[in-house]
Amino acid sequence: MNIEHAIPVFVAESQQLLAEMETALLQIESTGADAEPINAVFRAAHTIKGSAGLFGFDAIVAFTHVLESVLDRIRDGALPLDPIITGLFLAGHDHLDRLLTAAAQGTALESAAISEGEELSRKLSVYLAPQGPALVADASPASPVTPPETTDGSEAASAAYWHISLRFGPDVLRAGMDPLSFFRYLQTLGEMMHVTTLCGAMPESSRMDPEQCYLGFEIAFDSSATKQAIEAVFEFVREDCELRILPPRSRIDEYIRLIRQLPEEDLLLGEILVRCGTLTQHELDRALRTQATAPAPSPMGKILLDQGCVDKPVVESALEKQRLTRGNLGSETRFIRVEADKLESLINLVGELVINAAGAALLARRHADAALTESTSTLTRLVEQVRDGALNLRMVQIGDSFNRFHRIVRDVSKELGKDITLVVSGADTELDKTVVERIGDPLTHLVRNAIDHGIETADVRVAAGKSPEGTVRLNAYHDSGTIVIEVADDGGGLDRDKLIAKAIDRGMITADQTLRDQEVFALIFEPGFSTAERVTNLSGRGVGMDVVKRNISALRGTIEIESKPAVGTTIRIRLPLTLAIIDGFLVSVGKSHYVIPLDMVVECIELGADDDGQHYGYIDLRDQLLPYIRLGRLFRIETDRSPSRRRESIVVVQAGGIKAGLVVNQLLGEVQTVIKPLGVLFNGLRGIGGYAILGSGEVALILDVAQLLAMATRTNQRRTVKPALEAAA
Repeated sequence: MNIEHAIPVFVAESQQLLAEMETALLQIESTGADAEPINAVFRAAHTIKGSAGLFGFDAIVAFTHVLESVLDRIRDGALPLDPIITGLFLAGHDHLDRLLTAAAQGTALESAAISEGEELSRKLSVYLAPQGPALVADASPASPVTPPETTDGSEAASAAYWHISLRFGPDVLRAGMDPLSFFRYLQTLGEMMHVTTLCGAMPESSRMDPEQCYLGFEIAFDSSATKQAIEAVFEFVREDCELRILPPRSRIDEYIRLIRQLPEEDLLLGEILVRCGTLTQHELDRALRTQATAPAPSPMGKILLDQGCVDKPVVESALEKQRLTRGNLGSETRFIRVEADKLESLINLVGELVINAAGAALLARRHADAALTESTSTLTRLVEQVRDGALNLRMVQIGDSFNRFHRIVRDVSKELGKDITLVVSGADTELDKTVVERIGDPLTHLVRNAIDHGIETADVRVAAGKSPEGTVRLNAYHDSGTIVIEVADDGGGLDRDKLIAKAIDRGMITADQTLRDQEVFALIFEPGFSTAERVTNLSGRGVGMDVVKRNISALRGTIEIESKPAVGTTIRIRLPLTLAIIDGFLVSVGKSHYVIPLDMVVECIELGADDDGQHYGYIDLRDQLLPYIRLGRLFRIETDRSPSRRRESIVVVQAGGIKAGLVVNQLLGEVQTVIKPLGVLFNGLRGIGGYAILGSGEVALILDVAQLLAMATRTNQRRTVKPALEAAA
């Protein structure tokens, strides 16, 4: 069977599991080693290992096996989870990410990465020794099995066989799996010396489900195979079975722990181990006598009643956890993973449907056919629902992107010797998946910049009366049809004088220029601009912030900066919710059509006849000064200026707290538009965010309202503020 086509799915799911692993590890580091995050790390590592084995990614299997083995000791209480181990696990997460990337690309790791992985495996293997890091054991799954050296008084069993404890899950048969096929495969690796079949979970015949599996097995297995090879036999059912494997001559207390973990009621597991030849009766009796000093266990069934091997609360907790785990696995079937290209194709088809539906509605109005108009109205409504449903398929919560910054803040703050906390809010805010994917790199640079440049060192903060611990905040929210993402810090703020001095030194401005705060702060986005006094691994070369601005502009977004000395800096990114389809308001200037995003339209008013026809201007709107832009003059469009055609309207728009007017000739009403990007030739064109094809087949330009408002406010400030300054001088 060719499973190469499933590799992208494996990589995607594994990367998601790695993200969950990283989140759990960071939680452990900040709040302590609770059982649930430890189990989450183990589940992620175990699932990745099992899936990687199906595709033959031996490097991933081998490395994850070491991680899993150390985690097993931590879960059993044999090894404490300290910050050193947590740091090794985080480094292991990074190495697994590199291995997955190489698997996805079909390439081999570089020699440096291979060496780093080997060194990491060696450090982790130290914790697999019986006494933890004090004794070094070979953790390689390909290593031959040797009798463990015990120094704690626990003897090794005399059996020379592997012991396999297997419990199939209830859904194995429903999934089309034959339990006997796994035994046939197992026999290719060695000889099954003894097999005990357990049917204690089977109910009465009247309550038995013939499609449910109730089988369990205890197996003595003679083989020279490795534990990894034996585990690989059961990979196809690894998530729907309970598998425990003990190597030959394991310590007796390991077998006792096995007995305690298995909640059988009908058979005595101790007797099974003796019957399999895994333990002698003498070894079992002596081990149980040693255990007698422990608190008296509660009996459960015959095995617990006769031998007292397992505490009832422990078993009940294990069964409840198993029930919840299977419930979670069942709920996952409600989700379907779809390739991004298929989704993109669907969105494009919906876009064409929107255009053609608009054309049909236009024809119906022209023919004044009541029945046709009603039919097209129904069609338009249905198309709107299809459009909204299709767009919602691409809407994802930004929280997944925010979560990865916990690791970035941790690593960068440690590198710089700063104590910094990340506070995330608005993680449930949704936006287009394409936007989420492309906003990651700009946000990463802004967060790193806030840590490096924004937040002061602990001694400087204490001297300024601040807490020694700095704070970086990530926030997201919706505003006027856009999404706003804020990166804020409580550092020293931007130094206006320092920025101006650097800009003058570089010839970017002259000493006699008067700049507003926003214009001064915007200098940090100029190529090559940096106020860092020295170059570090993180900053100082004057690259990065200009790329941030370019990437945001490519998403039809804008950037605003607020900063106060000794208080901090907030960088606010404003982005469209989607890059595909929007509701718009259609206007015309001369013979040209323009679409204004409907969420930004506040109202429409008539422009007075006494207007002077200037390019920019302002009017008194209910005792408030409203600046406006005459689109005809801005885009150099010839319009009919005769008195009979002089009537014009102002569309009042608002974005980012700024309100202004756009002067147009005609108001043509609401329209659904499919946003299409402009070509490379028009890169840098200000005020235009794309184009749309109308139902009539005409082309309409989509206005970038945020840029137009910035142009209007800057121009009117120069017209009003500069003369006042000159008069005062």
